[in-house]
Amino acid sequence: MVTTIIAVLVAIVLTAAVVWPCAVNYRKKVVEEKLGNAEDRAREIIDEALKAAETKKREAMLEVKEESMKTRNELEKETKERRAELQRYERRVLSKEESLDKKTEAIERREAGFASREAQLEKKRAEVENLSAKRLQELERISGLTSEQAKEYLLKTVEDDVKHETAKLVKELESRAKEEANKKAKDYIVTAIQKCAADHVAETTISVVQLPNDEMKGRIIGREGRNIRTLETMTGVDLIIDDTPEAVILSGFDPIRREVARIALEKLIVDGRIHPARIEEMVEKAQKEVDAMIREEGESATLEVGVHGIHPELVRLLGRMKFRSSYGQNALKHSIEVAHLSGLLAGEIGVDVRMAKRAGLLHDIGKSIDHEMEGSHIQIGVDLCKKYKESATVINAVESHHGDVEPTSLIACIVQAADTISAARPGARRETLETYTNRLKQLEDIANSFKGVDKSFAIQAGREVRVMVVPDQVDDAAMILMARDISKQIESNLEYPGQIKVNVIRESRVTDYAK
Repeated sequence: MVTTIIAVLVAIVLTAAVVWPCAVNYRKKVVEEKLGNAEDRAREIIDEALKAAETKKREAMLEVKEESMKTRNELEKETKERRAELQRYERRVLSKEESLDKKTEAIERREAGFASREAQLEKKRAEVENLSAKRLQELERISGLTSEQAKEYLLKTVEDDVKHETAKLVKELESRAKEEANKKAKDYIVTAIQKCAADHVAETTISVVQLPNDEMKGRIIGREGRNIRTLETMTGVDLIIDDTPEAVILSGFDPIRREVARIALEKLIVDGRIHPARIEEMVEKAQKEVDAMIREEGESATLEVGVHGIHPELVRLLGRMKFRSSYGQNALKHSIEVAHLSGLLAGEIGVDVRMAKRAGLLHDIGKSIDHEMEGSHIQIGVDLCKKYKESATVINAVESHHGDVEPTSLIACIVQAADTISAARPGARRETLETYTNRLKQLEDIANSFKGVDKSFAIQAGREVRVMVVPDQVDDAAMILMARDISKQIESNLEYPGQIKVNVIRESRVTDYAK
């Protein structure tokens, strides 16, 4: 048994001694194969990594190149645009310089032309004076009369002709007066009733708005002046904020806009919230109030006069005349006064009283919009009356109330007389004392500047100037020329309404005493 075991163990040992080297060699071969495969795989991975890195590198370089190209293109484009803009500015500057050079050359040429023309005119003026003197000498030689003798003869001839024509005209007028005695009598009645006393309203170009305190001035002006600018822009009126305590002055030639501004500003002061949006809202409300006031004033005027059936637009235009004045006389009050006077005169002479009142009320309707349209208030009034279907009698009264055309009806004559009465009565129209005295002084100075004038007097509120001449220095013929020359000088040097009568008086006195 033991031997068997020993034999088995020996066999196992021998077997192991034979098998072990073989197993070791096999395992060595397997390990070597695995190591070779791992090295090959590692090399493949490294090669793939190098290739991927190269690819990434190339892609990154391409992206960098593309970005660089894009940036360079944008810079080149921006550079080209700026260069083109600079070239445009340069061309504009060059063009303006060329234009200025051309204008300068044109001005220089024009100045040179003016200088040459002035020299030519002086030369021609001298030639004309020489020719005039020669012509006068030649005329005196041919006629055998001196200039004084020729003037005396001409004046005598003209005087005889004028006397003859005056006699014929007086005879013709007397004959016509006899034929139209009734009509002339009515006209004389109209002329006789030219006295009237009534109230009048003086308008100015400013309105004053009272403030609760001086702190309100700063709120009206607003931050950086935005409130006052908004109010001036919305209303078209200038706001004058000065040292006047607790007051703001509204200045503007359009009285309607001034009234809108006054109402809006008073509403803003009461409300206390003063900012651009609130200003716009208050101006809009004030405009609506003024429009309603205008319509009410027009309707009130028609009711006061007793004239009905006038077109609503004409009624509205009548209301606008409340804010219009002429020489300090309110236009609406003046029209109402003319309507009343026309009705009184029409009743005195027996013509249609209602038509006379209607014509008197509408005679100055053109003044309501004469500052908005071209043309005189007469032409505008005629166009309005034609547009709103007024009668031919009213249209002619409007057209002829200042004597621009001949009146075709007695009502037109009545309106003309009533208009004169309303405007010419004492206190109806005003002028400042300084303006009035200056005009009178200028009238007398103009008359005194002529040779041979002894004294001169401006009378009838400057509507007439009476000139006393020295009899020894001014004869009857020279008086006519002096009156004409004074009139021409007044026309060229003074501005005045209506007309001024120049009355030259030459008086010779002989005194003796009985003893």
